[in-house]
Amino acid sequence: MAHHLLGRHVAVMNPGQENCEPCIGASRREFLKSLGVLGAAGAILPAHKLLAQAVAPGARVVPGRIDVHHHMTPPFYVKALEQERNQRGIVVRPWTPASSVEMMDKAGVATSMLSPVLRVVMDSMSDKNEKARSLTRQNNEYGAQLVKDYPGRFGLLASLPLPDQDGSLSEIEYSLNTLKADGIALWTDYVDKWPGDPAFASVFDELNRRKAVVFFHPARSTCCRNLPGQSGILEFDIDTARAIDSLLLNGTLSRCPDIRFIFSHAGGAFSILAARVNDDFPKKLADRVPHGVDYEVRKLYFDTAHASAPAALDALKDIVPISQILYGSDVPSREYPLTDVGLDAYEGFSIEDWKAINRGNSERLFPRLKK
Repeated sequence: MAHHLLGRHVAVMNPGQENCEPCIGASRREFLKSLGVLGAAGAILPAHKLLAQAVAPGARVVPGRIDVHHHMTPPFYVKALEQERNQRGIVVRPWTPASSVEMMDKAGVATSMLSPVLRVVMDSMSDKNEKARSLTRQNNEYGAQLVKDYPGRFGLLASLPLPDQDGSLSEIEYSLNTLKADGIALWTDYVDKWPGDPAFASVFDELNRRKAVVFFHPARSTCCRNLPGQSGILEFDIDTARAIDSLLLNGTLSRCPDIRFIFSHAGGAFSILAARVNDDFPKKLADRVPHGVDYEVRKLYFDTAHASAPAALDALKDIVPISQILYGSDVPSREYPLTDVGLDAYEGFSIEDWKAINRGNSERLFPRLKK
């Protein structure tokens, strides 16, 4: 079957992927044929317009959504960051678990996967820092308790003190075995080291052994926070691209094929730059992506948070099948309408696509949520 991959229309096989939609699959051809010619003049609308008309009002926002990108701000963690907040002007919105549930109910979200809204490991923390280990553990236990207190409403993506490899391996065991976390949440960089760095290899090898889900949220690397004449806003999206590039270049994606990686904000800048990465990937390092860049990218998952404009979604559909797109919101850092208004207006998904994005694709990653 055919897919648009990294801006190219190529024939590919897609073993083991569910809800993978061909560019023009048999079912779509039959659907378009049945619509025939519209209007007295015989004018035909573009295919994506016709498909969009088949999506009934309200079908895009269906009850039962799974939000893979939903933050929590435990009070002890906010207090621990008070000094950094004052120094860097970080503003944390007031939050309680009940406020999340209220927002979820209004947006038709059944379950949200919780992850930290701010770094649990601050840039100043060094390897084997006890404060980082303590904050990480408290964060994960707090989230696990919310999963118990609000049955069916929350899942947990546990944090790791990633610069501390021993501490991270210990926290993986505790979070996944004892707390029964649904996955792991990481930042796109830690003290100017991106996830493919060899210093983190033992952690990713263990996550691969466990076939873990790993969610990445963008950060702003210390190298690029205060560039002259720059707002710094773009750095979040660029850092996501750097993280994926790091995982490709260092061979982590091919070495750890059983990790299910999720990248937020539709991959940030990466979805636009993916073709460039593919075209210019160093030939001398081709052994690090033995199946090719396209192959590794197509396995990644991406959420929709703060990235529901047509350009972002069109670019995302160019590099991965529908089966790899997940609903995400960035609540409470952002409000649901920031993402949902754009999704509701987008005409590029069919009814079946919406079902997959809103829930079905996430159910494959988190089987306990399957109805």
